[in-house]
Amino acid sequence: RGLASRCACPRLRTASRRQGAHSPQGPAPAAPPPGPFGFESPAGCVRKWQPLSPAWRARPPVPGARFKSSVPVGSGNAPALPGSCWRPSGATRNSWGWWPRELLPYLEGGRWGQGLEGFCNHLELYTQFAANVERSRTILQEQIKKNKHFRRFVRLQEGRPEFGGLQLQDLLPLPLQRLQQYENLAVALAENTGPNSPEHKQLTRAAQLISETAQRVHTIGQKQKNEQHLQRVQALLSGRQAKGLISGRWFLRQGWLLVVPPRGEPRPRMFFLFSDALLMAKPRPPLHLLQSGTFACRALYPMAECQLHRVFGHSGGPCGGLLSLSFPHEKLLLMSTDQEELSHWYHSLTLAISSQKN
Repeated sequence: RGLASRCACPRLRTASRRQGAHSPQGPAPAAPPPGPFGFESPAGCVRKWQPLSPAWRARPPVPGARFKSSVPVGSGNAPALPGSCWRPSGATRNSWGWWPRELLPYLEGGRWGQGLEGFCNHLELYTQFAANVERSRTILQEQIKKNKHFRRFVRLQEGRPEFGGLQLQDLLPLPLQRLQQYENLAVALAENTGPNSPEHKQLTRAAQLISETAQRVHTIGQKQKNEQHLQRVQALLSGRQAKGLISGRWFLRQGWLLVVPPRGEPRPRMFFLFSDALLMAKPRPPLHLLQSGTFACRALYPMAECQLHRVFGHSGGPCGGLLSLSFPHEKLLLMSTDQEELSHWYHSLTLAISSQKN
C-alpha cells in the first residue's frame, strides 16, 4: 500500500486506501526466504507478481497525456501482458488474473488438487502468449518509438519501485518463466501425494496437462530461436545461389574451419551446419563495394550421404585435429588448431548425420 500511495496514479491510491480499510491486521509481514519452487508461498508469489498488474491497467498518470494503440484489443498481435489492455486472442482480464484471485484461496486452504485443476482451464493462454511474444515485443518497440504519449507513460511506469529497475519489455518472458514454476510445483505435489489421497487423481492430471503445455511452449520458443538464426545466416549470405537456400532448415552450428586440399595450403572457409546439410561459404573481399562482410556459397553437402571420421585429434592435445567427411562424389578434410572447437564440430556433425539416417 505504501508503494501504491506514492504512485502517480489516483486510481491506485484509491484502491490502496480501500484495501487498507478492510485489512485490520495492518501491513503484511516480511516475506520468508524463497522456497524450492522459486517463490516463498502462494501469497509470496502473488506479492511478487501482482503489484505489476495495476501498471498495465492504469490510465496515463499525467493530466492531458493520451495514447491509443494502433492494434485492436484481442487481435493476437499485441503484447500479451497478463492483466493488461493488450491480451492474446480469447483472453479476458479475469482469465489472466485467475492465479492471484482464484487459485490463491485454494492453495492457502490446502485444496491443491482442486485449485490446480481449475488453473488448467487457462493453460491455452500460455501457448498463445508464447506464439505471440516476439510479435508483442516488436509492436511494443514500435509504439514506444512512434507514440510519444505512450513512450512517456511507459517511462513513468518503469520508474515505479515495483519494476525493480527493469524495462517493460523485460517483463514479457515472466509469464513463461512462471509456467515452468507451475510445472515444478504440480509434478512435485503429484509425486509426493499417495494414491489413496482424494487429490491424487486431480494432481496427477494437472501435472500432466501443465507439463504438456510447458513442452509446447518450449517447442514454440525453439522454433522462434531457429527462425532468428536462419534470418541472421541468410543476411550473411549473398549472391543468387543463396536465395532461399536455408529456408525451412534447422540451424545447428557455424564457424571457421580449414579446408585441406590435395595440394597446397589449407584455406579458411566459413561453415554453416543445419540438421540436413552442411554449407561451405567463402568470404567476400573486404573492399567489395556492395557485399563486403558477407559470404558466397561454394557448396551444399547433404548430411544423409555423409560418412564422418576423425583422422587425428582423439587424444585432446594442443595440436588440434582433422575430420574426414566423405560424400558420394567428394571428400572433405576439415582441420582446426583448436581441439575443443573441433570436438564440438564432431559432436554436431554426428548428431546431424544420425538424425537424417534415423
